[in-house]
Amino acid sequence: MDRSIHLVVIQFKPRKGDYASNVVRLAGIFSQIDSLDPRPDIAVFAETALTGYFVEGGIRDVAMTAGAFARDLQAQYASAVTTPRTLDVCIGFYEEWNNAFYNSALYVTLGGDKPVISHVHRKLFLPTYGLFDEERFVDRGFEVRAFDTQWGRAAMLICEDAWHSLTGTVAALDGATIVFVVAASPARGVWPREDEGPVPANLKRWERLARDIAEEHGVFVALVNLVGTEGGKTFSGGSIICGPHGDVRARAPLWDEAILTISLDPQDLTRARSDVPLLTDLQTMMPHLMRTVDRIQAGERLVLSYDNAPTEGGPLTPANRGAGGALGDRAGATPRPAKRSKKGASAADASRNGSEPIAVVRAPESRSGPPPLEIDPELTSGWLVSFLREEFERREFEKAVVGLSGGVDSAVTAYLSAKALGKENVIAVRMPYRTSNPDSLAHAQLVIDALGIESRTIDISPAVDGYLTGEPDADPGRRGNVMARERMIVLFDQSAKYRALPVGTGNKTERLLGYFTWHADDSPPINPLGDLFKTQVWELARFLGVPDLIVSKPASADLIAGQTDEGDFGISYAEADKILNWLVSGYSPASLEARGFDPGMVELVRKRLAGTHWKRKLPTVALLSGTGIGESYLRPVDY
Repeated sequence: MDRSIHLVVIQFKPRKGDYASNVVRLAGIFSQIDSLDPRPDIAVFAETALTGYFVEGGIRDVAMTAGAFARDLQAQYASAVTTPRTLDVCIGFYEEWNNAFYNSALYVTLGGDKPVISHVHRKLFLPTYGLFDEERFVDRGFEVRAFDTQWGRAAMLICEDAWHSLTGTVAALDGATIVFVVAASPARGVWPREDEGPVPANLKRWERLARDIAEEHGVFVALVNLVGTEGGKTFSGGSIICGPHGDVRARAPLWDEAILTISLDPQDLTRARSDVPLLTDLQTMMPHLMRTVDRIQAGERLVLSYDNAPTEGGPLTPANRGAGGALGDRAGATPRPAKRSKKGASAADASRNGSEPIAVVRAPESRSGPPPLEIDPELTSGWLVSFLREEFERREFEKAVVGLSGGVDSAVTAYLSAKALGKENVIAVRMPYRTSNPDSLAHAQLVIDALGIESRTIDISPAVDGYLTGEPDADPGRRGNVMARERMIVLFDQSAKYRALPVGTGNKTERLLGYFTWHADDSPPINPLGDLFKTQVWELARFLGVPDLIVSKPASADLIAGQTDEGDFGISYAEADKILNWLVSGYSPASLEARGFDPGMVELVRKRLAGTHWKRKLPTVALLSGTGIGESYLRPVDY
């Protein structure tokens, strides 16, 4: 008799905050699942699968009781599946329970007279670091428990729960044979890794976590991650199923929705636990470990015992306060000197004569540092193309307008936009001023021709001069700012003309150094390059096939004749990027100088970084209420 467990993982891309339209999509998914052969026993969705994760203050709008959620799932299942067969569903949602909100996971059986809820797990570990502020909006759960299903015993963990090894241990000790890890983890890290393929750095960390839980406890692990983007944060997908030897049995694709099916043999658990009985060892030692934990929690100090010191009780009795420690030798035992093997001695004497010193192997200096500046361009390109597609779909636009200057940043943006939307949906707008370098127009034309995209050339000289005629004393800086802002007037007007979305082109180095015109270059509502340093943009440009003439020429804003970016900075992009990478990763100027960076260059970059914070912030508003926009009105911008 086939006792296999048939599992299906659904990488689902929710429309953020729109529970009603997301839940309706389940009918089609349930219909697909019902037609699979073999038909799945369990369908697993990600954390917050039908609302999106970063809803912040919007949780109060999308949270519901587990019972109401189960009934909605049952209604969609009943509308799509007419056979009497049931389906177990594991899915993350925002829960309202006992007058509080939780990030929860539901396990429910659909298809009977009514939905049958087997378990609700409430997330224990709520991240409040980096880009997360979860504990501000939901309460913590406090338990990890396994539960019975029609095919065996399972447990659920939510995202960061799995980063703490103890949770997997508790689930396995409670009898779980499958641990479902539902996650909504934004992808991070574009640097290349040997033999790991083009995947985000944190996704490989997730894989190691899942494999460790599986191998240490001899269980299956299904790690299911969200896909889609929310406010620039891209969920990678890449869900995996791990066997009880820590082997990856199946892997879903990056970035896209997918249904991944697999059949699991429960006998694999028996074989794995027989080969490596770690769980049995843990079950034996758990009472002793728990007593140790109790003593640690009570603040008891370890009393060390050795050399046959007397202890209270026997060798299996844990040390009490003031008594000999559990690390002491057995009572009455007499230590015996280790015997030296004659055979071993002769071999050693033959090779070293028993007198030569042992070789010293010196490890290279190891100090922590920031993430590498080198990128995996294939991964980065796919990531940014996915980002652009998602943003255009969410905002309900099909066309993009890109201000094409002839520089590398706007060229890369045009290439990415064409890959994401199709060349027929990208309009390049060249906006020269009468003093602009003619090469800028020519180099922009190279991109237009290479991509086959539509273009317009709009001379901004009459508009700029019309204003500056009344400001004859305007210095070059003021004049450049007027040009930059006029270009944004043109770009946004062209976006209205073409019913297109403006795409920004500024890179991370410019943004950190404040090298842009406020409310001009930073105005477009989406920007694919804003988290890439200039040197990384150059690397991506080469991968995309941007003409070398554009990639290799000195970068220039082309607002003043003869102007170059690096001339304005007083430092090269390569050196500035290295220093910025250390500074924004939390290292002090003193620590950089200790690592050999030039103090003058470090200070130059630090001053520009510190002196331009205001350019990276929204306008400062005097807060007079408890619902101040951007501070207390906590509905995310893309919600």
